[in-house]
Amino acid sequence: MTRGGREKTRDEPERKCIASGESQPKQGLVRFVVGPDRQIVPDILGRLPGRGIYVSADAALLDRAVAKNLFARAARQPVVVQSDLRVLVEDLLARRLIDLLSMARKAGGAVTGYEKGKDWLVKGQAHLLIQASDGSERGREKLRPPNGPDSLISCLTAGEMGLAFGRERAIHAALAAGGLNDRVVEEAARLAGLRGADGQQVGEMIAGKDTKDA
Repeated sequence: MTRGGREKTRDEPERKCIASGESQPKQGLVRFVVGPDRQIVPDILGRLPGRGIYVSADAALLDRAVAKNLFARAARQPVVVQSDLRVLVEDLLARRLIDLLSMARKAGGAVTGYEKGKDWLVKGQAHLLIQASDGSERGREKLRPPNGPDSLISCLTAGEMGLAFGRERAIHAALAAGGLNDRVVEEAARLAGLRGADGQQVGEMIAGKDTKDA
């Protein structure tokens, strides 16, 4: 199992985290490159040219890499590192996850709202349950992840979920199995690692059960 919560397979390329010294699949790491002005640039999509520098998607490890000037050591040259690099990376990962959920919604692969989410869960159509991190515990407990805790994503706020679904706020959403599913899980795991929500569970949940507060 990787730090990001994904099952490790032999086919996945691995890279070493400059903060922990451990090697792991690239999906659980954040890639950085040195820009033309020697500034450390997050490469969330892993497409920027240049030699990659990798840090695990973990708040403490990224802060350590910044505090101990580990980027300069890895780059073998002086570099400029923003003091709020972790905040920047967190914002970029959140934006990436929001965009993926928006794409899934437009393709008919995601719905939001308690009733629609419950309907998908009851019918077995939902592969992932997504719930706002700042939603009330009482409200979240009404729905159970379709495949146990590993099928729950709860690292986005209600406002961020609302951006993905074209509304001001959203608390509950469900994602069907499909082409974007793996990418949503990977980006959610990286974001959860930076937000300290890795492995977060909602607790005792009841899917499809009507209550007075539903």
